[in-house]
Amino acid sequence: MSSFEKSDKKLVVIGGGTGSFELLSELKHHFRDITALVNMVDDGGSTGVLRDELGVLPPGDVRQCLVALSDAPEKLRRLFNFRFAQGTFAGHSFGNIFLSAVERMTDSFDEAVTMTSDILKIHGRVLPMTVDNCQLQMKVDGKVISGESAISNSAIPAHAKPDIWIKPPASMTPLARDALEAADMIVIAPGNLYCSLIPSLLVDGVAECLISAKAELVYVANLVNKPNHTQDFTVVDYTEELERFIGAKRIDTVLYNTDAPDERLMKRYALEGEYPIRTDKKSITGKHFTAIGGAFLRQGNIEQSKNDTRIPRSYIRHDGSAVAKALRKRIDKQ
Repeated sequence: MSSFEKSDKKLVVIGGGTGSFELLSELKHHFRDITALVNMVDDGGSTGVLRDELGVLPPGDVRQCLVALSDAPEKLRRLFNFRFAQGTFAGHSFGNIFLSAVERMTDSFDEAVTMTSDILKIHGRVLPMTVDNCQLQMKVDGKVISGESAISNSAIPAHAKPDIWIKPPASMTPLARDALEAADMIVIAPGNLYCSLIPSLLVDGVAECLISAKAELVYVANLVNKPNHTQDFTVVDYTEELERFIGAKRIDTVLYNTDAPDERLMKRYALEGEYPIRTDKKSITGKHFTAIGGAFLRQGNIEQSKNDTRIPRSYIRHDGSAVAKALRKRIDKQ
């Protein structure tokens, strides 16, 4: 198969947010059949306001995945990510408002996603993992914290292995189940471990589906630890926490970064207590999963839109192209 030929293998990516955006933006150049399955517990920022005021499902992570897979002109993609900086809509992105408007008009979040997919001419599919209105819950030191945003801003004792669940219980959609069952490779994208990745695994039926799926399950490890959540975590720690919620040693392959960030950038992150994830080669030897290191760090400056400064963004990101090539190489060996 030519390196310029897209693969016909079915690829499913689980996640949401910036981590999925970086990967999906490049994976669409390598695969014809891509399905992005998005977690649905976000309740912060623009998404949180729209959920509270309009009673809609969270649009933010879905919108980012739609834009990432879009083949529409650049200006249209930028429009859906455009965030108002002032006035009544300050903090809201146009895409979030659009998805919420269509959901209210049609009484269907699925219809909102379908309409946006058509407008953006997306390459593949973006599906919510569930369409049940639910909230993330976490119990730490005997105290229950409600809501993804509150949990994200809370402190978790080092290596505490917190109890996390969704309230009320949510069921995965039939389309999400079909995608996982038919996949040739399932990728867990990098992202906030407890607030972005694990919530998808908490949806009823997802863990069981991952355990029984025929696909290779790959985790693309994070680049930096989150202060007060995963400080001092290694690649193995992340993998084991994901598998704790899957309920089995199910992850087959882990891709981890071996590049060092720019020193000036690392000093900036250190001020916030964020440090690169440690990977001790001895600790990954003899594990049930295959650990593959690579230069997966995006080099150069990452510019943030002047209209997006209200939302904290990472300036250390994956090189989506390098990760996509590694996944393509892996799936071509099947």
